[in-house]
Amino acid sequence: MEKKSQIDLFGAVALTSFALLLAFNQVVIKVTNGGLQPVFFAGLRSAGAVVCIWLWLRWRGIPLRFEKGTRMAGFAVGCVFAFEFLCLFVALDLTAVSRASVIFYSMPVWLAIMAHFIMPDDKITPLKAVGLGLALAGVAVAILTRDDGVGSFWGDLAALGAAIGWAVTAMIAKASSLSRVRPEIQLMWQVGVSAPLLLFAALFFGPLIRDIAPIHIAGLAFQIVVVVSAGFIFWLWLLSIYPASGVASFSFLSPVLTVALGWLLLGEEVGPNLIMALILVAIGILMVNRPRSRRTSV
Repeated sequence: MEKKSQIDLFGAVALTSFALLLAFNQVVIKVTNGGLQPVFFAGLRSAGAVVCIWLWLRWRGIPLRFEKGTRMAGFAVGCVFAFEFLCLFVALDLTAVSRASVIFYSMPVWLAIMAHFIMPDDKITPLKAVGLGLALAGVAVAILTRDDGVGSFWGDLAALGAAIGWAVTAMIAKASSLSRVRPEIQLMWQVGVSAPLLLFAALFFGPLIRDIAPIHIAGLAFQIVVVVSAGFIFWLWLLSIYPASGVASFSFLSPVLTVALGWLLLGEEVGPNLIMALILVAIGILMVNRPRSRRTSV
């Protein structure tokens, strides 16, 4: 599929579906953390994804080749991927799904800031600057208020670290030598490097197994097969087709959907401060990623 200059109907439907998947993903992580230590869970997920992606490559007849000139970027993106999901899984262990999602899905804000300095055709305009301010205010409200009576300051900071890590991962995939390799190979770098790093880091976060039950095994399998192996390849493929800011803009749907699912499936309380934070972040993301109006010459 050839590259697009803007999001079309297919891209809109695909990105909306992916946003829903990511929203449900937060709930799955929260539940599965009850049976597996979060960092160990993240490491197992990456290790399992290595196997799934390898089987996919074999089935499609795609050679697993790490081209020269891409290896440094591949190792770097794998390290950042490990940091991102260490932070996210710990955040979802310490704080509510709804709170973590509002902070985590501020990712497009950090991506826009990075793109301003790295991508010559993606500068921060006055409108984007206002959007950045609103979104950052929303993140501050989410971190500094506790009207739901749950969560922790450190859990919120971990979610913020995960958001920044996600933005760095997306920027490396878009702006480095990795942009010329297949999405499957990009993801193989991410999970292949992150798996041993996360499994080693898990040794410093307490017992590896908690009160494990079949639902936790199912959650791990869902993460490996659906979210990482299929979902992330799909997202990286969309990122290779559509503009980075356009892809990121649809992530504003994920915190909205995640807050709704946290309330519906987990019974989480959604207080006025969290709603305010969610609105600020969502509006800010929309403004940051609003397409430039094209002037037509007469």
